[in-house]
Amino acid sequence: MKITLLGSGTSTGVPEIGCKCPVCTSTDPRDQRLRTSAWVETDTGENLLIDCGPDFREQMLHLPFRQIDGVLLTHEHYDHVGGLDDLRPFCRFGDTPVYAEQYLADVLRTRMPYCFTDNPYPGAPHIPLHVINPYETFQIGRTEVLPVRVMHLRLPILGYRIGRLGYITDMLTMPDESVERMRGVELLILNALRIEPHISHQNLAQAIRTAERIGARRTVFVHMSHHIGLHTDVEKMLPAGMSLGYDGLLLNL
Repeated sequence: MKITLLGSGTSTGVPEIGCKCPVCTSTDPRDQRLRTSAWVETDTGENLLIDCGPDFREQMLHLPFRQIDGVLLTHEHYDHVGGLDDLRPFCRFGDTPVYAEQYLADVLRTRMPYCFTDNPYPGAPHIPLHVINPYETFQIGRTEVLPVRVMHLRLPILGYRIGRLGYITDMLTMPDESVERMRGVELLILNALRIEPHISHQNLAQAIRTAERIGARRTVFVHMSHHIGLHTDVEKMLPAGMSLGYDGLLLNL
């Protein structure tokens, strides 16, 4: 399995517009973060996209043009779904199915009705919605996907387990059942917003504790703001087996 981090930043991206802090003015490309998303190439040949934010078009310009076999959505916030209309070119290969739980499917039908009408206009993306439920596995081609429940403060959202990969973003807390369902993954991609606590996201210390609970061989942190600090400085603070992700990072599993 190959995983490419398309983006590793929070909702504002890094650099943040108008900010002149050391991170936003850093010349290290690892400190420049588009909105968090990942491309997964499975061992059985499926191409999966996890979240499709407003930077999706820019992110995909740097990758080979290939069919997307499934789009896995975590939740409704714009930095995770704002690029769905840019799936249009990929529909040349056929339908590009989108997987979301019921409330999110309802939200998308309201926000983007032209995509989900019975008679879409020519050129609208063909992105049929498939409703999924936490803890109920489903298949995309020959790949099994398990959605797990995590909490974005009071908003229930989804993380995903795909074989030996665990992927969680925007989480503040997770039920014990989700921890158990994630045990045994070899690679965990996990959100860590900043150093200081936040009302609805894990900070770095909380993310480290979550990673220790799950016990993956390797954990890579994503969904970071400029308040996380400089990449080179934060890397020195992390336990063995944990590292900061960055845009374009290729992970082999």
